[in-house]
Amino acid sequence: MTRIASAFEKKKAFIAFLTCGDPDLATTAACVRAAVENGAALIELGIPFSDPTAEGPVIQGANLRALTGGVTTDKIFDMVRELRKDVSVPMVFMTYANVVFSYGAERFFGACKEIGMDGVILPDLPYEEKEEFLSVAHKYGVDLISLIAPTSENRIAMIAKEAEGFLYIVSSLGVTGTRSEIKTDLKSIVEVVRQNTDIPCAIGFGISTPEQAAKMAEISDGAIVGSAIVKIIEKYGSEAAPHVGEYVREMTAGLNGYKF
Repeated sequence: MTRIASAFEKKKAFIAFLTCGDPDLATTAACVRAAVENGAALIELGIPFSDPTAEGPVIQGANLRALTGGVTTDKIFDMVRELRKDVSVPMVFMTYANVVFSYGAERFFGACKEIGMDGVILPDLPYEEKEEFLSVAHKYGVDLISLIAPTSENRIAMIAKEAEGFLYIVSSLGVTGTRSEIKTDLKSIVEVVRQNTDIPCAIGFGISTPEQAAKMAEISDGAIVGSAIVKIIEKYGSEAAPHVGEYVREMTAGLNGYKF
């Protein structure tokens, strides 16, 4: 069983997203550890990019702060190498095709394998163009994780059939950010996914409360939360880790149907 598969094995998976280097890499590492200690089953690490088209203002702001602070892909790799000494949950990068291109796909995926990353999500990589990265990712044993959006419609089955790691189901049209209500018919999307693959699927974009997480868990294998965590880090800066830990604990409990 892969490390990603094991994250979904016994319970609904809470997946925490953090932007690397916001406000600095030491804080990112502390927040990752706090999230894992409080129940996060999988960590998504955002590699900052100057034009993050899938992101709303919260994560765009985090990208800008990280880049202004001098974060680089190599420095992020060093942070992960250090984290892997004591963090065993699966970790995936979320970034943009341009970041991988400019670094060099061979070098990028080779480094992912070396530092212990399990997968990569590229939200701006169309399904039809994934082949150019897929062979390199497979060469180094890294999953190229696919996204399914409400607009995917007749492509859902096709994407699901070829999925690896886990499927990232986008809850709403538009960019990332917290939402008071998620209106997409996610149940029917998940049904098509289930008919075409056994790979776990998790829902992201717009989830911020334990109640929303519990609703997502009823129809999928987990929930992905980014903007709400990034807001906590923006508020508390270098002191954010315990606050992130507390939030993740509540969300994980909500996801698995516990009440405090």
